[in-house]
Amino acid sequence: MIQLALYQPDIPPNTGTIIRMAACLGVTVHIIEPCGFPFGEKSFRRAGMDYLDQSLVVRHRSWEDFLEAKPDSSRLLLLTTAGATPYTDCSFETDDILLLGRESAGVPEDIHTLADQRLLIPMTPDTRSLNVAVSAAMVLGEALRQTNQFPKIPTG
Repeated sequence: MIQLALYQPDIPPNTGTIIRMAACLGVTVHIIEPCGFPFGEKSFRRAGMDYLDQSLVVRHRSWEDFLEAKPDSSRLLLLTTAGATPYTDCSFETDDILLLGRESAGVPEDIHTLADQRLLIPMTPDTRSLNVAVSAAMVLGEALRQTNQFPKIPTG
């Protein structure tokens, strides 16, 4: 299943929004610490609302802990404004992990080099970046569409 990973998130409402979205879509969220806020339910509660109990959140104390837990078969796809490939040109695979950097600083260069692909969202020339939760939603939606992993709608 496609997964999301948040590298040292800075803003609790963005993290809560991503957790809520992931809960609705059945997607695991990895949170790689340290966070720019106290990790916990209180930080996520406002934006995550009552979806926290339905969410699949895995907490990693460090980047190294995340790498140790990441399956070897999972590709790491970094969403970055410094990306080389538009996400719309990516052929997603079922066990990809979409990595999002800190709102304030992205990810360090050494993590850029570890990514299997660096994806960007095409934008108009005079704009800098999208909100991290919006970016996550756009790319996750395309990845789920391509891999046919959207939750099934009950019929009947």
